[in-house]
This record gives sequence, C-alpha cells and structure tokens, in this order.
Amino acid sequence: MKEEIKKLIKNALKNLNLSQIEFTIEHPTDFSHGDYAVNVAIVGAKEAGKNPQELASDIKAELENNLPETIEKVEIAGPGFLNFFLSKKFFENALKRVVNEENEYGKNTRLKDQKIIFEYTDLNPFKSFHIGHLMPNAIGEALARLAEANGAEVKRANYQGDIGLHVAKAIWGMKQNLSALPKDDDSLTEKVDFLGSSYSFGASQYEKDEEAKNEIVEINKKLFAKSDNELNELYKKGKEWSLQSFEILYRVLGTTFDYYLFESETADIGKKIVEEGLEKGIFEKSEEAIVYKGEKKGLHTRVFLTSEGLPTYEAKDLGLARMKDDKFDYDKSVIITANEQKEYFKVVFAAMEEMMPEIREKTEHITFGLLQLSSGKMSSRLGNVITASSLIADVVKKVKEKMSGRDFDEDFKDLVALAVTVGAIKYSILKQTPGKNIVFDFEKSISFEGDSGPYLQYTHTRALSVLEKAKGLSLVDLNVKQPSDWQVTNLEKILYQMPEVIKDSFEDRGPQKLVKYLIEVSAEFNSFYGNQKIVDENDEHSAYRVVITHAVATIIKNGLYILGIPVPSKM
Repeated sequence: MKEEIKKLIKNALKNLNLSQIEFTIEHPTDFSHGDYAVNVAIVGAKEAGKNPQELASDIKAELENNLPETIEKVEIAGPGFLNFFLSKKFFENALKRVVNEENEYGKNTRLKDQKIIFEYTDLNPFKSFHIGHLMPNAIGEALARLAEANGAEVKRANYQGDIGLHVAKAIWGMKQNLSALPKDDDSLTEKVDFLGSSYSFGASQYEKDEEAKNEIVEINKKLFAKSDNELNELYKKGKEWSLQSFEILYRVLGTTFDYYLFESETADIGKKIVEEGLEKGIFEKSEEAIVYKGEKKGLHTRVFLTSEGLPTYEAKDLGLARMKDDKFDYDKSVIITANEQKEYFKVVFAAMEEMMPEIREKTEHITFGLLQLSSGKMSSRLGNVITASSLIADVVKKVKEKMSGRDFDEDFKDLVALAVTVGAIKYSILKQTPGKNIVFDFEKSISFEGDSGPYLQYTHTRALSVLEKAKGLSLVDLNVKQPSDWQVTNLEKILYQMPEVIKDSFEDRGPQKLVKYLIEVSAEFNSFYGNQKIVDENDEHSAYRVVITHAVATIIKNGLYILGIPVPSKM
C-alpha cells in the first residue's frame, strides 16, 4: 500500500509540475490521524512557492480525482500533512491475503536476483562457545532469514579460527596434562571441559611464564607447518571435539551453515595476496614484517605477515574474502563481528580495496555489542568463561520452575522449556539495534507478559487455542465476508503492515523493527481478546473475529520464524 500511495502522490506532483520533491510516508502513532501520513506538502512548499497548507490542498484535489477503492479519504492535518485513511474493503482484502498466503505472508521478491552470503558466529575451536557468541549467532541468523524473506538467495558461512596462537596455547595445556586426556568413549562434555581447562592454563602461563611462552610460540610454528605428528594428533582430536560441541548448540539455536571455513584454509591464500601486494607497492616491509600503512587513508598500520613469514588475522581475512567469492558468486557479503573489530576491519577493507576492489565493493560489515548479565554472576564449569550452554541450562531451569503447574508430560515440558529459553535469549538480543550492548535479565526475559520472547510465543499459543475452540463450534470459515456493520479494529490496522516491516527491517539491517512490530500485534491482539468474546456461536461477528485471530497466529508464527525464535504449539 505504501508503494501505491507513493505512486499516487508522484502522479499528483507531476500534474502540478513538482515531480522532484522527496517525501516520506509513515504510519501515524494515533489511528485517528489515518493509516498513513505524508509530509510532501511540508517539504515541497518552498519549491512550489506556496505555504504547506495551500500545497497540501492542491495535492489533495489532484488525488481525489482518482482515488482507488482501497483509500476511503485524504485529509489535511497539522502544518500540512496529508493523512490517508484506508477503506473497509482494503482491510477485508488484507485479511484474505494473510489467510490465503499463510506461511508465505510477509515475504516479497524484491531481492530475487540477489545472492547474499552472511558470515557470523565465527567460533574458534579449542575455545568455548561463550555467551558473547550468542550475539552474532542471533543477529546473523535473523538478518539471513530477513534476506530470504525479501527473496534473496542466501548462504550462511561460519569462519573459524582453527590455527593460531590460541590453538597453540590450548595444545600446550593439553600436553601438560596428557594423563587426563579423555578417551574416545568418554563423554563430549568431558572432552570439552578438558579443552577449556587446557586453554585457560595455556593462556595464563603464556602471560606469566617466559619459558612456557616460548614453547607455545614454537608449537604455533609447528602446527602451521604440520611438522610434528604428536601435535597434529592432539590438534585433530581437539578440533573434532570442539566442532561436535558447537554443532549441538547450532541445532538448539536453529542455525544450519552452508559453509564452514577455517583459518587454516585461508592462511596460504591470504599470504599469497599479501606477497602480490608487496610487489605492487600496496604493502611495505617493516622490521622484516609486511605491513599495510593505513595512515595513507587516515587509518593505522597493521601487520599482515609476521617477521617469520606467518600470515596474521588480517592476511587470513583477505584470503577468506577470496575464498568466499570462489565458493559462492555473491552480490553481497555481510560480515557480523563485535564492535571492537570495527577499526581493525577499516584497515583490512582499505587493503582489500587496493588488492581486490570488486570484492571490497560488495562487502559489508555489521557490528554488535556485549552481552552482559544483570545478575552479574552465574555458574560456569570453566570458572573464567560463561558458556552459552551454561546460560541456556540456567534459563531452562527457571522456565521449568514457571511451568510447574502446567499439565504436560516431562518430555514435552523439556521441549517447551528449551523453546521458551531460546526465545527469551534471542529476543533480548534482537530487540536492540545491532551494535548496542545487551543486558540479559533472567526474570524479565522469561516473563509471559510484556516485552519478551515468551510473551510473543504465548500470544501465538493463545491465538491457536481460540482457533481450536472455534473449530469445535464450526466457526472457522476463512472465506467469510466482512459484516456490513463491521467497525475496523486497531488490530486490523496493524496486521496488514507486515510485508513493509519485513522490507524495512532488512533494508535498515534492523531485526529490532520486526521485533517491535510483533510486540504491537501481540499487544493489540491481547486487548482484542480481553475486550470481547471472540468465539460466540450466537454472535454474527464471531466468524470474522476468528479470521482476524487466524491472521494474528499466522503473522506471529511467520515473524518468529524470521527472527529464528521457536514457535511452540502449547505453553
């Protein structure tokens, strides 16, 4: 509808010889001011040589010569806004569209010719999947699904640091305690705990013991060269254990990656790119290392190859860009990392622009903030890191306490508790603009009322229970017509907006816009539910109210799916 109004206004402007005016179309916060408000007369008054009210009157007159049946009227408000009021027929057709399109409702084909690769989560084998990794995972998955909902062909990539100093620290730690090395038939939990404690020990000794530091540096060289069989065997075991444990959490979080890319694969590619750049004068030698002088672009200098000839993260990221381009001929590559890497990527992108301008042009960087706990502390088997699995376990425990009165068998209760937990965590992350820090509050996050993921999930199950009741009374007729005396509800004035919310959410790279919309739908539905009896076999309006309820269930289900939040059937 927004696009249709834009066309109507542009045609009116053309008739008034004012076709170049840029204007915005928004939804008024107060429904009494219409369904859309347009500022065209305010921003175009100077060019027209009239005051905003006069220009608004001229545009209104042009519009009224050819108003479609979807628009009931146009009014002038305030300093010169044009307020559009949609017709009852529009809202009836909008409901039909929701119930007819079902799982496809809200989607569009705007990006049908686009191929986009999203790189996110980016865990490092030999280190823990900690709560900070939940941020890029939730944001990346939501953006990937938003792109798909806009018609793009999407691939998901997970770039993992399986080589480098952190790996050497972990393997040095493993070597110090080989007698405790888990056996093949030990549990994955035991294996991951051993890795975690090995890394923690290696990292601490690297900082305070010069001999240990030198040994770790030597291990790093041997791992890169693959020259030591004992180290290679420990490396193989540790990497396998890490990846297995990560996969369990990916399944819990609802993420499936198309590509698992590793630093060990990109290192040689990146090294070659840097060496080529050195010959071209793009990179320079500095104290035997090869660096990129970022100062020439207002940035800072970074090392791309060490004095020992080893590629740094910077070089590997250049190799990664080339590798992704080879694997998937994409139109856009979206990289999602922590805020702290913003300046780092500015230098990498500057080097990329000189070495691979065509790849730099289609690469985008989105950052996220910290995930913090309002409670300050929580349990952690590793002592120094709060793992994602321990956070999930703690939230599941609290959710099950809230569900203690529910008449569910234990297996189903476990499934629901996990779905609610994932919803609580992801919602807490996605309700904020990417880039902002998140404070996770246990109690607020699992509330079934208000600003939370479980509130959205509960609203959906409430709508399903209404539909189940209506089905029992044979009141489900999705083709029922709007009653002649029907008064359009505030709920209907929100439901039709989902397609434009999905479009805007991806264009702005802002999943929080979809979150806000679903909260508005839920709040209006719960008010709708509380103020009348939806299912009433003696009320001629009941069947139409059931259609509205069906639309609500469809929209919340589709929206939660795009956000990567599970949709339980009962709670």
